[in-house]
Amino acid sequence: SSVEQKIYVVLNETVPCVRLLNATHQIGCQSSISGDTGVLHVLETESDLDWILSSGPHPPYMVIMETAFFNRSVMMRMKNSSRVAGVAVIISKTGLADNFSPHTTCPNQNTGVYSESYGSDLANCNGTVWNPLGNGLSYEDFSFPVFALKDENQTQVLRKCYEDHNQRVNGSAPQYPLCAMQLFSHMHAVTDTVTCMRRTDLQNRFSINPEVLCDPLSDFNVWTSTRPLNNSAKGHAADESVVIAATRLDGRSFFWEQAPAAEGTVSGIVTLLATIQALYPVTQEAPPPRNIFFSFFQGEAFDYIGSSKMVYDMEKNDFVIDMNNVHSMLEIGQVGLLSGRSLWMHSDPVSRQNKSVDTEVSEMMSRIQSAAAGLKLTVDHPSVSQPLPPSSFQRFLRARRIPGLVLADHNTSFTNRYYESMYDDAENLNVTYPPGLTPDEQLVYETDAAKSLAEVATLVARSLYLQAGGEENNLNNITADPKIVAQLLYGFLVQKNNSWFRSLLPPEVTKKGVNSPGPPQFYIGLGPRVHGPAHSVTRFVQYILANLTGTVTNLTESQCQNPSELSTENKDLFSYFWVSGPASVNGTREPFCVRASVRLSKAVSPAFELLEYGSRNYSTWTESRWKSIRARIFLVASRELEMLTLGVGVAVLLLSLLVTYFISSKAELLFSSARETPTTTY
Repeated sequence: SSVEQKIYVVLNETVPCVRLLNATHQIGCQSSISGDTGVLHVLETESDLDWILSSGPHPPYMVIMETAFFNRSVMMRMKNSSRVAGVAVIISKTGLADNFSPHTTCPNQNTGVYSESYGSDLANCNGTVWNPLGNGLSYEDFSFPVFALKDENQTQVLRKCYEDHNQRVNGSAPQYPLCAMQLFSHMHAVTDTVTCMRRTDLQNRFSINPEVLCDPLSDFNVWTSTRPLNNSAKGHAADESVVIAATRLDGRSFFWEQAPAAEGTVSGIVTLLATIQALYPVTQEAPPPRNIFFSFFQGEAFDYIGSSKMVYDMEKNDFVIDMNNVHSMLEIGQVGLLSGRSLWMHSDPVSRQNKSVDTEVSEMMSRIQSAAAGLKLTVDHPSVSQPLPPSSFQRFLRARRIPGLVLADHNTSFTNRYYESMYDDAENLNVTYPPGLTPDEQLVYETDAAKSLAEVATLVARSLYLQAGGEENNLNNITADPKIVAQLLYGFLVQKNNSWFRSLLPPEVTKKGVNSPGPPQFYIGLGPRVHGPAHSVTRFVQYILANLTGTVTNLTESQCQNPSELSTENKDLFSYFWVSGPASVNGTREPFCVRASVRLSKAVSPAFELLEYGSRNYSTWTESRWKSIRARIFLVASRELEMLTLGVGVAVLLLSLLVTYFISSKAELLFSSARETPTTTY
């Protein structure tokens, strides 16, 4: 309403911290059901923090802070204070610390392979602390709302409101009216996943209008193979020996859907996609004896959701291959921050106690080192006793002791100083462009990071070809294209709404625009419920894979969408994609159909299929639902003025009631007129 618009200034470009739950506890943030309100105070110095937590006369405070103060020490002091109503963090690189990782020091420590029954001395990162910079902030539970402010203009509005009304003068308290902020982020779910799912199940059973309180984190894995696999045949694939090449699709940060994940995730995605581009033509002309199976796993940041689901399906004979088809595995970890151009091959010391596994792993290392010949890379391996870093490969080892390696840019601890934070972005991966380039020029500009990852992709492609039994004399034909890498980095880290990505997607997606500007976010979220059939990142990878490995057909749109009606096409071996195609000079596009062996498979924890919401073997992460997420600022009067206004209002009400009663009781006297003597006319 117009009155509301005069009172409140609504802040649109905000991102909340939301509540997540697992089998044992809840993490994240929430407001009260009616929103939390506090007087604005900008945290710029240590004295500001003392003012907020102890000496300020106008609690509770809504704290506005720059990045420099957004750390565990400050947040925990505010968590333990009743004088804080909420926090708003200004997202900027100003004052950014040399490192910031709100994740734990030992990611996914309870769902990896190391446990009391498997390498007990290596469990809980006893051997190596992988993320020593982790402060665990993302795994705390805050009883007040915490928002991120993304829009610079709205940040300036906040600052002006604070400076005009709330700023201290010579250390004295500001006078009313004061600038206040209200944050709404009430979460429906509480306690843990077990409680939430039980309450949801009860509502579904007995309520006419059931309300879902939380949803399992879910989406889809993306996979393809150099030789098509029959998607309708489940279980063991006869005469198939498969080398798995894998990486993860997702990341996370403290704030909801703010996960650029450049080094943590994108470096692996880009490397594996470029690997496929380099490897695919050669595998068609000179196919190696073994099939190469490429997989992109979703939900790995939350206790290996995607990989555990694929392994579960393999064990239940509900996938195109089973564990007995798996010959070996090579996983691409964080590979974007090469120190001295060195890559490290991590292996599992427990499975290598088996002589045949150890022999195969050693041979695998030798093949990778021979594939590195002529490249500007050095490849080495850590101490044999060092455990695997957090990786999807660990979930495969839980099912079967298969030979495998994890390729990464770190020997021991991560080199990524911003692991699982909103600052693991393009700049962290050194993806920068000269000034003055147009978006289309930036798209194809080969940065140093692109050239570096192209080298890594070439190494991985040649290594996989050798591991699959390919001839060494074909290796020189396997080289990753730096231009493809440059386009992938630009699309995933800078601008997803670019000409190349648009040409790969279906026309209905292209016409609507590729969602919002900027890079995609890699938080798995709720996949199908929020993003349609699949998360945007999943969709991008699926269609990029189809472009890199598929064949253009002459099928019409209706034939492409229903290929089973054609005797010449095989829907069991291939998927069919109706894509927009590149734009012509006048901007028009001619869509066409692509045939490719690219598939999606569910990435949802088996715990929710088994209804084991308290499982210790599988991920149990859920995300709470909410009704509204919003923020607004307004001026608030002093308590005395509010009470005076209330008192005057009550007095006016009582007076009006008294006057109304008096008038009503004297109505005959006040409103009756003298009766006129009737006259009669004859």
